[in-house]
Amino acid sequence: MIKQVIKKTIDLGDGRTITIETGKLAKQADGAVEVRMGNTMLLATVCSAQEAGEGVDFMPLQVEYKERFSAFGRFPGGFTKREGRASDYEILTSRLVDRVLRPLFPENYHADTFVNIMLFSSDGVDMPDALAGLAASAALAVSDIPFNGPISEVRVARIDGKFKINPTFAELEKADMDLMVGATYENIMMVEGEMDEVSEADLLEALKAAHEAIKVHCLVQKELAEAVGSTVKREYCHETNDEELRKDVWAKCYDKAYAIARSGNADKHARQNAFDAIVDEYLAGMSEEDAAEKGALVKRYYHDVEKEAVRRCILDEGIRLDGRTTTQIRPIWCEVDYIPGPHGSAVFTRGETQSLSTVTLGTKLDEKILDDVLNQGRDRFLLHYNFPPFSTGEAKAQRGVGRREIGHGNLANRALKRMIPADYPYVVRVVSDILESNGSSSMATVCAGTLALMDAGVKIKKPVSGIAMGLIKNPGEEKYAVLSDILGDEDHLGDMDFKVTGTKDGITATQMDIKVDGLSYEILERALNQAKEGRMHILGKITETIAEPRADLKEHAPRIETMTIPKEFIGAVIGPGGKIIQGMQEETGAVITIEEIDGMGRIEVSGTNKKCIDNAMRMIKAIVAVPEVGEVYKGKVRSIMPYGAFIEFLPGKDGLLHISEIDWKRLETVEEAGIKEGDEIEVKLIDVDQKTGKFKLSRKVLMPRPEKK
Repeated sequence: MIKQVIKKTIDLGDGRTITIETGKLAKQADGAVEVRMGNTMLLATVCSAQEAGEGVDFMPLQVEYKERFSAFGRFPGGFTKREGRASDYEILTSRLVDRVLRPLFPENYHADTFVNIMLFSSDGVDMPDALAGLAASAALAVSDIPFNGPISEVRVARIDGKFKINPTFAELEKADMDLMVGATYENIMMVEGEMDEVSEADLLEALKAAHEAIKVHCLVQKELAEAVGSTVKREYCHETNDEELRKDVWAKCYDKAYAIARSGNADKHARQNAFDAIVDEYLAGMSEEDAAEKGALVKRYYHDVEKEAVRRCILDEGIRLDGRTTTQIRPIWCEVDYIPGPHGSAVFTRGETQSLSTVTLGTKLDEKILDDVLNQGRDRFLLHYNFPPFSTGEAKAQRGVGRREIGHGNLANRALKRMIPADYPYVVRVVSDILESNGSSSMATVCAGTLALMDAGVKIKKPVSGIAMGLIKNPGEEKYAVLSDILGDEDHLGDMDFKVTGTKDGITATQMDIKVDGLSYEILERALNQAKEGRMHILGKITETIAEPRADLKEHAPRIETMTIPKEFIGAVIGPGGKIIQGMQEETGAVITIEEIDGMGRIEVSGTNKKCIDNAMRMIKAIVAVPEVGEVYKGKVRSIMPYGAFIEFLPGKDGLLHISEIDWKRLETVEEAGIKEGDEIEVKLIDVDQKTGKFKLSRKVLMPRPEKK
C-alpha cells in the first residue's frame, strides 16, 4: 500500500528553502521524514517501544547521527571500505540533538526510544548538522510518540556584523560567531558554540536571531503533524504510583532533608551519606515485605523530596548545599610545572573538582588527519578529556572514551583553540585528566589547559577561564536563583547547566542545557553577567599563578624553525625519491617536512637541539641559494679532468674550475697544483654561460697575483 505523501516547505528568506516530506521512505518506523536543503538530504526515523522495561524509571533515549560516504561520492577508508564506528563529528551531532529532545519527553514516559538520522546526500555546500535536530523533531511530529515539542535546531553565525541562519561551509569560515541553538516555539533549550571574544549582549542577540528562525520551523512541523493526522499521541502507563505512600514519604522525610540541605556541608560524600541515611531510616521502619515490595517507589518519591528540599533552601534562604551564596566561587588552588616529563603541565582545583592537564608540542608529522565524509583536512590543536571512574569515587573499570568525554573535550577545545596564534609552528596537544569531579569538570579543563599552555611557553593570545552556571526556577513562580560555579548535585537537581568560557575581553565558547520551560532573556542576561563576574575572579587566580607564557620552551621540548622557499625549489630539496631530504635528516638528526602553501614551499625543521636545526637550515639554504657571480663558495672537488676540475660549490650545483684558473702560474696537469678528488677548496664564481647555464669558477683570483719580473 502506498502511503499518502505529504510535503511542507520552510522558506529561509534568502532564496533557500528546506523541505520536509513523509510517506515515501521507512514507513514501518513510528515516524520517518526526509529533510532536504539544496543537494543535502537527511532521513530521520524514530521508533519507540510500546511498553517500558521492568524497573525503568528514566527516559532510555538513544540518538544516532550517521553520514554515508556515498552522500559525497566518496569511499570510506580502511581495509573493509565500509562505514565503521561513529566519528567524533557524528557523536557531537548526536549529542546536540539528544540534548534538545531528552528534556521534552513526558517525565513518566520510560519506553526505549531510538532516533536515527542519516545523511544520504550532500554537495559539501550546506552543513547537514544544522538540519539534524529539525529532522529528528519532524519524525517525532509525524509519529504517535508522546513528545512536548516540536523543536528545531539552527546554526547562527555572525559574518561581517550580520547574523546568518544556517550558513554554508564557505560562509562559516568568515564568521566570528558560530552557534548551534535548539529550541521549542516558546523556549531556548540548548546552545553550543564558539566565538572570537564577543560580549554578553552580542551572544544574546545571536540567540534571539536563532530563536526567531526556529519558531518558523516549529509552526511548519505543527502543520505537518495535522496533515498526517498525528496530533493525538499514544496512551501509555509506565509508572505505578501509591499516593498514600508518596504523602507519607514527604511527611516523614522532607524536614530532615531540608536540614541537611541547609547544613552547608562542603564534603560531597558525607552530605550524600546523610541524605541516604534518611531514606534508609524510612525503609527500616517498614516491614521486610513492604520494604521489598515498595522500596523502589520509596526511593523514587524520596528523590523528589530531596530535590524539592535543596531547591527550596536555595530559593527561600539563598543557602546552597555546600553553604555558599548564589554568587560565591569555591576555593581555588593551582600549580604549574607540576610534572617534569610533558612540555607543560598544571593542576587546577576548584572545590572538589580537579584537572591535571598536560601539553605536548609536536611537528607537522603529529597533525591529526581528518577524513570524515565532509570534514577533511588536518588539525594542529588537539584537546583530549579523560574522566576516570575514581574521580567520583566509583569502584568500576575504565572502558573506552565515552560520548560525554568527547563532548566535554570538544567544548574545552573550542574555548582555547582561537587563542593559539594562526602561524604557530608547533602542533599542540592538551590532555586533561579529571582526578576529582563535583561539577563543571569541563570548565576546570579550560582553566588547567590555559595554565599548562602558558607553562609550556605556548604564546597564547590571552588566558581563558570558564565557569558553569545553574538555575533554580519553579513553574509559575516568579522567584528564581542563578547559581555560580555549580556542584554536580546542583546540575542534577537544578534547571540549567550554562557553561561560559572567555578572556578578559569576551566570550570564546559556550554550552547551555535547559530543563525548564519559560526561561526569559532577562534570566539569560543575568546568568551571563553573573558568569562574567565569576570568570574574572577565576581568571585572577590563574594569572596569580602564571601571568603570561614562559619566555622560552622547556629544555626537553622540540625546537622548530620555519622558512619559505620558491615553489620551483621544492623538488630540489626533496630530491629523487626523497634522497636529498632523507640524507639531510640522517646527517643532521633533524626532522624536515615540506609542503606547498599558497604557491610557496613551507619548510619546517625540528630537532632536540639548536645545532642540528642550524645544520639542517644551512644545508637547505645552500640548496635553494641562487648562485651569484662574484660570490666566494667553499666547494668539494668531484672529479679531475685533463682540462680542469669539477667543483660542487652548492648542493647539486657543479662548476668547472679550468686548469688556467687554478693558479697564476701555468700548470701542465691539475695534480700539479696538489688538487685531488674529495678536497675542499674555496672558489669564486666568475661567470655563468648565458646559453648553457654552465658555471665558471676561479681559484687564482682569490690568490695574490705575483709581481711581473
